[in-house]
Amino acid sequence: MNIERYRGARVLVTGHTGFKGAWLVAWLLSQGAEVMGLALPPPNDRPNLFIDIGLADRMRSQFLDIRDAEAVLDSVAAYRPQIIFHLAAQALVRRSYQDPLETFAVNVMGAAHVLEAARRTDSVQAVVCVTSDKCYENREWVWGYREIDPLGGKDPYSASKAAAEIVAGSYRQALLSGSHLHLATARGGNVIGGGDWSEDRLVPDLVRAIRTRSPLVLRNPEAVRPWQHVLELLHGYLLLGERLLAADASATGAWNFGPARASEVSVRRLIDQSLKAWGGTPIPVHVEPSALSEAAILKLDAAKAEAELGWRPLLGFERTVRLTMDWYRGYCERPASARSLVEAQIADYRRIAAAAGIADGSKA
Repeated sequence: MNIERYRGARVLVTGHTGFKGAWLVAWLLSQGAEVMGLALPPPNDRPNLFIDIGLADRMRSQFLDIRDAEAVLDSVAAYRPQIIFHLAAQALVRRSYQDPLETFAVNVMGAAHVLEAARRTDSVQAVVCVTSDKCYENREWVWGYREIDPLGGKDPYSASKAAAEIVAGSYRQALLSGSHLHLATARGGNVIGGGDWSEDRLVPDLVRAIRTRSPLVLRNPEAVRPWQHVLELLHGYLLLGERLLAADASATGAWNFGPARASEVSVRRLIDQSLKAWGGTPIPVHVEPSALSEAAILKLDAAKAEAELGWRPLLGFERTVRLTMDWYRGYCERPASARSLVEAQIADYRRIAAAAGIADGSKA
């Protein structure tokens, strides 16, 4: 990766108090970027990566709700970033059933507010708008979805991400046509990694079950998902952002960042591998099927990113799981080690990328 592209750059990350956002900020800071974050305050009812790695003392941070268009516009205009990574979202499928209006307001109108603020702020040269692999019309195919496949979504979360893609497409094709601002959307798979403490998510639920020695409850153990480490996905975001900052019009549009086929495995296998990586006494696993509609199989085709960005997944399934569980085990043994664990894994991943010949963002 071209470190010089981000060194000294003014970067805005929305959702920086979340799991992926905190990892992204840590990586940007390691490259010498000046970072500001816009997000809701971190939760006080569970551990939080933003707090644990001390980001509040190393960046500018403003707590706000992206549903407030005026507040978003004022903040972006005041900071005058060169690039925006938009990650703020309501990110839980089951919560979207409980509060669909919140989900649509945050994920659709929130994205529109960020894009409009970017359009009205002349310093902004690039926006990477993060959506989801669930933005596709899921036909339960055994092959991966491509960027040209139809958008859709049966549940409110998936529909909101498809709608956010349409909003971004409208900005790109109509409102930013001929502009100096370059916009892309990024669609990732099911991300795992240390420091995710979200409610109702598989790996955090597993770690909580291990720590409390309580049963783990699974809804759909045979569901197949594209599992990838958070650093794989962030690597894609950063490579894409580099190209946008370089005013490369070919980098605009939608991009998939999915794992290798060997990492498209069932929930049950992920749990088995995670317990093996953790070691110690196994915990009981119970299956309680959910009445809510969830995809049985979901895969991504990342051939476009591999061919045109030089990005490719660098961690296999077992290594992805081992890195994740190593982080959690290290944190559980010594919570104060959170920052060193994050920084060590970022440094290790960058060495892996350099060895693979794509550290400078050139095509492999």
